[in-house]
Amino acid sequence: MPRPQKTRTVCCEKEIHYGPKFQHAKGSVNMTIEEFETIRLIDYERLSQQECSELMHVSRTTVQAIYDTARYKLSDALMNEKTIHIQGGNYRLCSKEDHGKKGCEVGRCCEEQSKHKGKCETNEIV
Repeated sequence: MPRPQKTRTVCCEKEIHYGPKFQHAKGSVNMTIEEFETIRLIDYERLSQQECSELMHVSRTTVQAIYDTARYKLSDALMNEKTIHIQGGNYRLCSKEDHGKKGCEVGRCCEEQSKHKGKCETNEIV
């Protein structure tokens, strides 16, 4: 029996849909919020995998596996003109303790802000 998957911490909870400019998408790629978060932290925020793992509260090897999967999905969507759907996963929003850390998007969509919108709960893969 495999070990239960550890909940990953993310600073941003967004449901996003990207697609080709023209309306002739040739399929779709589903990316989880955690995969999006690793792309954001490593590629956009320019953090190392170790820094990313500390923010997400998982091991560096877990971040590497998530990142590799996310990069493959992005390249598949770009090369094959597919729509990208970013939603779902096994995550929780970052807490007050994470605020101020490099890569944390304080004030945009962290747990403290989401409490007022009723989104502050663990989201499981459906």
